[in-house]
Amino acid sequence: MATQWNIDASHSSITFSVRHMMIAKVRGSFGVWTGSISFDEGDLAHASIKGEIDVGSINTQEAKRDGHLKSPDFFDAEKFPKITFASKRLEGSGDKFKVTGDLTLHGVTKEIGFDVSREGAGKDPWGNDRVAFSARGSLNRIDYGLSWNQALEAGGVLVSEKVEFDIEISAIKGK
Repeated sequence: MATQWNIDASHSSITFSVRHMMIAKVRGSFGVWTGSISFDEGDLAHASIKGEIDVGSINTQEAKRDGHLKSPDFFDAEKFPKITFASKRLEGSGDKFKVTGDLTLHGVTKEIGFDVSREGAGKDPWGNDRVAFSARGSLNRIDYGLSWNQALEAGGVLVSEKVEFDIEISAIKGK
């Protein structure tokens, strides 16, 4: 029987990085998001993972850049306020998995996969059952219509197409 786990966003994170000027990485995060996981320990192939990110909560530690990322040049947060993910399949065994699902970003839905590790489980000081996961992956932002860029005089572009992301999840067993 599948058990529902609610993601504890206050003890979890969604971060990303993208190359700037072909040399440095700029890192950012999303501060407002929700999600849930449903799985049966004996049948992980039928696990279900869902998440929703508030695009307006993007934070790269630079307000002007955050404003540009929320603009129609990139996320167009007014028109597309949410990024969503819904899993389709989970493959693997032990504590290492490949999760594949539909990511909807900027009005475009594409299948994406990422690597997931189960980091551990246990009871917290308040008696709640917890489980933790780490997920890593990347996407090409052009695939989602995020194509703004600027050519550099010395060659290359201002913003790389590849976006890498890291997700750290702490989830509490549903009641």
